[in-house]
Amino acid sequence: MSAADVSIGYGGDPVVTGASVTLARGQVTALVGPNGSGKSTLLRGMARLQRLSAGHVTLDDADAGALSARDFARRVTLLAQSRPTPAGITVRDAVEFGRHPHRSGWRGTDPEGRAAVDRALVLAGIADLADADVDALSGGQVQRVWFASALAQDTGVLLLDEPTNHLDLRYQVEVLELVRSLADVHDVAVGVVLHDLEQAAAVADRVLVLHAGRVVADGVPDRALTSRLLSEVYEIDVEVRTDPGTGHVAVHTPRLQLRHLAAAATDRAPTAVPA
Repeated sequence: MSAADVSIGYGGDPVVTGASVTLARGQVTALVGPNGSGKSTLLRGMARLQRLSAGHVTLDDADAGALSARDFARRVTLLAQSRPTPAGITVRDAVEFGRHPHRSGWRGTDPEGRAAVDRALVLAGIADLADADVDALSGGQVQRVWFASALAQDTGVLLLDEPTNHLDLRYQVEVLELVRSLADVHDVAVGVVLHDLEQAAAVADRVLVLHAGRVVADGVPDRALTSRLLSEVYEIDVEVRTDPGTGHVAVHTPRLQLRHLAAAATDRAPTAVPA
């Protein structure tokens, strides 16, 4: 799946300008950048949820915009950042929403649906919650329900917008390991928006850095994530090193800035009165 020279705007104001990205099968591509840089908007444009003002998106060398909604949904899944918490349904019911594009006929038959849902529940680590009411779950559990629904859709392209939000450290790691497995074992093309730069470097084959709606770097993590670029993009001193134990990129911000904050807090603290 590819986006070429894509521009997207809201009410005439450009949010993404001339952005290009290719999601290859068997690879994870991470989109990173500060808030408002256009990461989620670009992902939504590729998922046909946001109108393009310029450029085009192709899927297997065909115009993605020419596909029917059902055909497109059988090939591309988007796990959006904002999702409702449905009331009055079980976890299994919610995960089954992902099978809607695969149902056919007036009865909506889906011979492979049950197995796909069961597999998605296991992969997302919520098989034991299958009969629980969704509105009784924690925010992190609901996040995993929607992740399972995306997995149940069983497509060759998976677009994830901040999939580790609201998850504790253990489940963040498990989700990222699953994302890596989907690419390595199942040959899925994954595009994922992440805020954590070290997570992006650890999980991705390629990293795109966006700033003010433009792609300012595109490459393997240790080439795309540089101290100079990240300092410019995030407007804060950033140090990028390679962790000698893992070989992954490690991102640091100077402790000096934290000391300034601590000093300011100390200056504002009331002076203790001797007893």
